[in-house]
Amino acid sequence: MAKLKVGFILARRFTLCAFANFVDVLRLSADEGDRSRPILCAWRVLSPTMEAIASSCGVAVQPEERLGDPARFDYLVIVGGLVDEIENLHPDTVGFLKRAAAAGVPLVGVCTGTFILHRAGLMQGYRACVSWFHHADFLERFDGLKPVSDQIFVVDRDRLTCSGGVSSAHLAAFIVERHLGRARAAKSLHIMIIDEAMAAEEPQPGMPLALVAGDPLVRKALLLMQQSIDAPLAIGRLATLLGVGRRKLERHFREALAMTPLEADRLIRIEQAKHLLKTTERSATQVAADTGFCDLPHLIRVFRAVEGATPDVFRKMLRTTPTVHGRGR
Repeated sequence: MAKLKVGFILARRFTLCAFANFVDVLRLSADEGDRSRPILCAWRVLSPTMEAIASSCGVAVQPEERLGDPARFDYLVIVGGLVDEIENLHPDTVGFLKRAAAAGVPLVGVCTGTFILHRAGLMQGYRACVSWFHHADFLERFDGLKPVSDQIFVVDRDRLTCSGGVSSAHLAAFIVERHLGRARAAKSLHIMIIDEAMAAEEPQPGMPLALVAGDPLVRKALLLMQQSIDAPLAIGRLATLLGVGRRKLERHFREALAMTPLEADRLIRIEQAKHLLKTTERSATQVAADTGFCDLPHLIRVFRAVEGATPDVFRKMLRTTPTVHGRGR
């Protein structure tokens, strides 16, 4: 009998990589090597209709079982995807999740699966992780719950939520370690070429929370900035791509963020530089190139102005500062 049984609920147009990362950690933990036999872990894709479920990229997954009794699983994982689909969950699935919560089955929200759980009324009083990319979307749709967007996942009693992408592998590893031991979790991540398990408190790489804005124009501009970190767009070019004048773009940034587009772009690139200095062994020169600074002296000058230290000193400080190990148990 498997020691860990997981049921998956896939939303319409779910994110395939988030589902695949999670289930592959279970698969690799369940057997020796990568033979894929579900010995220690078992997982099933559930649905009220048994119709194939299309992911956001178009690849469809065929459910294996109808919903049934939620208590037969140790966890139920809800994998979301496109925000526009979160209200389209089958009513039988919503009822199934409510029965699971009443029975004490831990619920896991992956990607916008957190939105789905909150929409079903199952996140009141819980902390919830949401991707920085969807932070503003969450605030627009829901009251009474401030999402956590500066961690890769959050564990709050019997609610576990993550930002999606590779963070779903780290949340799955957390669950595997809890039930099957650290060696099983580490083995899975190593086979998936993920260096080591990340603690829940690890920051999400992406948009600094200081730049969260409700203004649609500003949000589009910030996304373009984030997507072109290594080759920053001139502000005039950015305005042209957005179909507005430079002065209008600057006015929207002042009103939404109390800063200029240039200052916001610099903050995005500095935050990415900090992430690379913390999580990789790349040289400061390579970090400068990867974050769109014209050369190392340029990065040093801007980095010192923002952080009060050079990139090398910042990295040394990180390595000499004691860290708390563990995964939030």
